This record gives sequence, C-alpha cells and structure tokens, in this order.
Amino acid sequence: MAQPAMGPAPDGPCSTPPASPASAAPADCHPVDEKLPLTKLVPAALQHIAAMYAGVVTPPLIIGQAAGLDTAGMTRLIAASLLIAGLATILQTLGLAKFAGNRLPFVNAASSAGIAPMLAIAETSAPGHALPAIYGAVMVAGLFCLAVGPFFGRLLRFFPPLVTGVVITLIGVTLMPVPVTWAQGGDKTAADFGAMKYLALAAFTLVVILLFQRFGRGFLRQVALLLGLFFGTLAAIPFGMADFAALREAPLAALPAPFAFGAPEFQPAAILSLCIVMLVLMTESSAGMLALGEICERRTDGRTITRGLRTDGLATLAGPVFGGFPTSAFAQNVGVVSLTRVRSRYVVAVAGGALIVLGVFPVLGAVVSLVPMPVLGGAGIVLFGSIAVSGIRTLSEAGLDDSSNIILVAVALGAGIIPLAAPAFYAGFPAWAQTVLGSGISAGALAAVLLNLFFHHLGTRSSTTASALKSS
Repeated sequence: MAQPAMGPAPDGPCSTPPASPASAAPADCHPVDEKLPLTKLVPAALQHIAAMYAGVVTPPLIIGQAAGLDTAGMTRLIAASLLIAGLATILQTLGLAKFAGNRLPFVNAASSAGIAPMLAIAETSAPGHALPAIYGAVMVAGLFCLAVGPFFGRLLRFFPPLVTGVVITLIGVTLMPVPVTWAQGGDKTAADFGAMKYLALAAFTLVVILLFQRFGRGFLRQVALLLGLFFGTLAAIPFGMADFAALREAPLAALPAPFAFGAPEFQPAAILSLCIVMLVLMTESSAGMLALGEICERRTDGRTITRGLRTDGLATLAGPVFGGFPTSAFAQNVGVVSLTRVRSRYVVAVAGGALIVLGVFPVLGAVVSLVPMPVLGGAGIVLFGSIAVSGIRTLSEAGLDDSSNIILVAVALGAGIIPLAAPAFYAGFPAWAQTVLGSGISAGALAAVLLNLFFHHLGTRSSTTASALKSS
C-alpha cells in the first residue's frame, strides 16, 4: 500500500538483515528507506552514474566551447558540474530536516534544457563576459525557484503536457546544430572543418551506439552512449585526433574555486530567459517526482514537491559560485528505478557521493575532455535526438485530436524554430528581445504558455490544483 512521502520512517533508515542479504526488507521498512548490502548497493549506484554521466557533462562541454574556454577551463567546468550534481543529489535523497529534499531516489544535475538560452546569452555577450552573464542569470533563476516553489502546485495548470511537450521537443531540435558542428570537427574557422575524417569518426561512433542498442542486453544497453564515446575515442587515437594535453595538465585533486570564471553579471534579458527555463525545469521536476512516487509506491504530495523544488532552487542558486548551471531532475534515472525496481534512496545517495569524488579530482573530469569533437558529435545526435523524441511522446498524450491544440503546437513550434531556420530574423530587435526570442526554447515556451492561456484559460473555468498536478 502506498505511503505518504513524509520522509524517512520515525525510527530512521532500515536495512536488509545481515544474515540474509538477498531477502526482502523488514515489513515495517519502506523500500525507499531500505539500506542494501554493498553487493547490491554498489552495482545499483553504478547504473545510475552510467545513466546520468553523459547528461551531466553535456552542458559544461557545450557552454564551455561557446565561451571559448581552453582545456584547463573546460576541465574545471566539468568538475564543477559533477560536484554540484553530487551535492544536489545527496541533499535531495537524504533531505535537510523538513526544509529541502524529497527523500526519493531522485537524481539532480545540470539540465540540458538551459543550454540553448545560455548559448544565446553567450552569443550576445561581449568577449570574456559570457559566463559571468550566464551565471548571474542562473543565480536569479535559483532565487526565482525558491520563491515560486511553495506555490508551484497552483501554477502547474499553466504548464500541461501540451506546453511541456512543445518545450522538450524544441530543446532537442534547437540543440541539433551543436552535434552537427562537432561532427565536422568543432572549429568552424579551421581549414579542415567538415573533412571526411571527422565525418567518418562521427559516423563510426553513431554506429557503435546503434550496435550496442540493438544487440546489447541489460547494463550494456544502458551504457551504449558511454561505450560509443569510449570506442570512438580509441578509434581516433591512431589518427592523432585525441588530445591528451588536458589529462597531463589537470591537477590530481582540487576543489573548485569560487567565481573562478568571473563575478556574476546581471542582465535583465538574460535573467528573463533563464527564469522561463526555470519554470520548465520546475515542471519537469514536479512531473518526475509524481512519476517516481508512483514507481516507489510512496505518495508524492504538495510538501514533497515543495521540498524537492527547494533543492532545485538551492543547487541552481549556489551552483554558479563554483561553475554550475540550472539544476533539475534527470528523467533517465527515473527510468533506471522503474527498470531495476531498486527503489532505495541510499543507492542514489551513493551515486551522488561518487559524483562528488569525480568533481574534486579534476584529472577524472579531464578524461571527458579527451573525447574528440567528432566523437561527441556522433553521440550528440543520439542524445539530443532522444530529447526531441521525449517531447514528441509527451505531445502524443496531450490531446492533439483537438484543433485548437494542433494550432497551439504548430504556432509554438514555428516560433521556436524561427531562430534555427533564420538566425538573423531578430537582428533588428532590441538586445533584450534578441536574447529572449533568439533562443528557440524561450520563444517557443512563451508562445506555448500564452496560447494555452488564450485557448484554455481565458473565459473558462479554472481546474483545481489537484487535477492540474494529476494531468502534469
């Protein structure tokens, strides 16, 4: 029988009896609070790390490239993202009194949803000011999440699957030029940009991923993306396309320095763009908590969602101090819980601890920077394409047999694709409008929310918060 999500049982966490490691948890212990033996705990935690690792390092890889960071800067940025993801995940799973943490097997890390708006901020910022402008906007977005989180249940009706489906689809579509550029070598100014050797390496990586997806079973299928990156990098070494400089120069251990990339700058247009993205991330986190509550048979109520969103806000606010980005739920890890049926939050807490270890040892983060751009390009096509597919799947459940919903999706997708199809479309607009509308995600989200208000809220009776939560 499902139990309310009020945190751990009064007597604290429970564990499997030592005499019988394979046996079930005691009858008075909920599976979410179960402490597994190491023989089960470590492999289960490794599965979560494998499922999330590529997603965690994707935002720093993309934003770092756009900001013009060198290999040392990229290493620091990756290490910071891993550290913040680990801290946020531990806070989410173990909780902080009744203030933060949903105490579910819930992974928090930098979300890909913020990449496109942050790229737009980087493109409109003066040289050397891209990351400070991004971090200033991210910090305000974190404060916004903390302020709105307790009341977000009432706002969910403005972000039904119809709206979130459009936004998630646009995230995948608008990011697709990034892996395409990577597949051609990454540097558009290079004389050999688009050379056949780069395209062949990207194609090889993609084929490896597809083969593991087709013929792999269980764990091998789950880590197909990582295996593609691994074998793609190995294939690049004989051709001199793998640079080991970052690995040689990276310190063995180091804590991220506060504001290593510059003091935050607060630009109104950038802040507005990231706050819109934060609303989408809050919707995704709320939906993830509701889904995970069903999977774990522990009811997710309003207080659980508030504590979970407060964790998102704290991580998003504090992350930029060390080099982090907007933080949200990782849907792929919800899938891992559903697939394995291992529902212990301590498994995910251990995975969070492993991420912290990766973050304080930059040499481990530098391993990721060894991956050549074309290899990242081949894997990125799968990664970002799968995001678009997630959005399409959400839209398929959003009632597209209704003509007004079809118009809503059509116009919102069109608004979001304009910056991709015609990058100079908003060139004559003010700078603040270029930052907001120049991001396909922000433009599409604004259009979707406004059209949803127009078609489904203005002049109609509002639905209750409970039904809004259920539909989202």
